[in-house]
Amino acid sequence: MIEAVRKGLGFVRFSHTLFAMPFALAAMVVAARGVPEGRVFVLIVLAMVFARTAAMTFNRLADWSIDQRNPRTEGRHRLMSRRGACVLLAVSTLAFLGVTAAINSLCLWLSPLALGIVFFYSLTKRFTSWSHFFLGLALSVSPVGAWLAVSGRFAFAPLVLALAVLLWVAGFDVIYATQDHEFDRRSGLHSMVVRLGVPRSLTLAQVLHWAMWVVLAGFGYFAGLGAVYYGGLAPIAGALVYEHRSAARLDLEGVNRAFFASNVFVGAVFLAAVCLDVWLRS
Repeated sequence: MIEAVRKGLGFVRFSHTLFAMPFALAAMVVAARGVPEGRVFVLIVLAMVFARTAAMTFNRLADWSIDQRNPRTEGRHRLMSRRGACVLLAVSTLAFLGVTAAINSLCLWLSPLALGIVFFYSLTKRFTSWSHFFLGLALSVSPVGAWLAVSGRFAFAPLVLALAVLLWVAGFDVIYATQDHEFDRRSGLHSMVVRLGVPRSLTLAQVLHWAMWVVLAGFGYFAGLGAVYYGGLAPIAGALVYEHRSAARLDLEGVNRAFFASNVFVGAVFLAAVCLDVWLRS
């Protein structure tokens, strides 16, 4: 049983849930001006986990034959059968819908749209080099969803944060795609790396990440945050510099290390800065 769970977590790269989770939790804290009631907090976390599990499982199924031809990803499907993946997709999708129903009616009504966005990303590299931005869009719904779970209504601040997440994810996905440049080109798949080449794509990723940093500053303004939050943007900038210097070496191990460590650090520092600022000012 433990081995099956381990393989299932590896199949959907569960550790990468750490990328979007801090932004959802930060939106939750700002919307509640502190920590919301325990029930809402647990439901937000569960919604994030189930939505991402469903999205990644759909991605694995959609790319099943492609991944088996790619030397970097050929081992993924030894972790789970296609039938098992279909079961996991059904269970996680139904669980996500059930959780949104338990949150509030607005989240329930919007849940099919959220699932449509996160599923659609998996198909985009077949026809557009803007696939990285669709991945960014898929993850950007998380802070908006968390805000709606707490407040039950739309606001401008979470939309600004969603834009920051979109730019951030698109940037690091461009970096990640440099690993598959030759495979994607030979296979007729689309990405900015195939379209622009590696050097220009890395420059694009830098532009996206510094634009994200500026938008994060804008989020602080619209969310009514103060000096503690803005102070947290300095180490985030440092992490971005580290990530891009590592990516510039075009070393596979370096790209993976920068991809995971830097992005987890960015999310953790952002969440900590938001929480400290809100709690100190409340």
